[in-house]
Amino acid sequence: MLLMNTKHVFKCIGLVSQMRALSTAAYTHINVGVKGQKNNIGFIQLNRPKALNALCDGLMHEVANALDQFESDKTISAIVLTGSDKAFAAGADIKEMVDNTFAQCFNGNFLSHWDRVARSVKPVIAAVNGYALGGGCELALMCDIVYAGENAKFGQPEILIGAIPGAGGTQRLTRVIGKSRTMEMCLTGIPISAKEAESWAYETTLAQGLKAEKRYFHSTFATGSLTKVPVKVQG
Repeated sequence: MLLMNTKHVFKCIGLVSQMRALSTAAYTHINVGVKGQKNNIGFIQLNRPKALNALCDGLMHEVANALDQFESDKTISAIVLTGSDKAFAAGADIKEMVDNTFAQCFNGNFLSHWDRVARSVKPVIAAVNGYALGGGCELALMCDIVYAGENAKFGQPEILIGAIPGAGGTQRLTRVIGKSRTMEMCLTGIPISAKEAESWAYETTLAQGLKAEKRYFHSTFATGSLTKVPVKVQG
């Protein structure tokens, strides 16, 4: 996860140009278009402002359809997924799920299509502002790259309603921040800020990775450029 003003992100990847909207006839819960100086960036914006972009079944089907559309378009190189300044996605739409029984969820492969973002053959970039909670946090984790604004908040608050993350959060979050902190987030339901998420993440920049690799190589093979390390002599 990279902490950055998402408007700056859009500028860096050429999304400040006017969006060429695709046909919106098939989309009710999202805005879909093409951006970039070369018109080669697919753009998906979650658009349920009154519900803080809560992820309903219809919205997730629309996201899947938009991804299908972009993947079949050879002119599209990458896809950006974003929400609003107030919320990327504040979680799953609980009102839609509250009457579901366990049997309905289990036998009906409940949420089985929600991982369509993770299965995209083209890179998906999440631009996160505001709340990314529950399913919203899991949706961001499905993306290949996550850019977060300073006001972004990530969390898995399902425990507060007697549930656990159901769309891959317990697996993907562990890979990013480790088991202990994942357990803390899932068992307390307390969200973390974008700065905390960045500092908790295991991911490093290329420069940091190369520096660490160089130190490891020197300490292992003792090359000429090795920084002198005190050696304890027994006698």
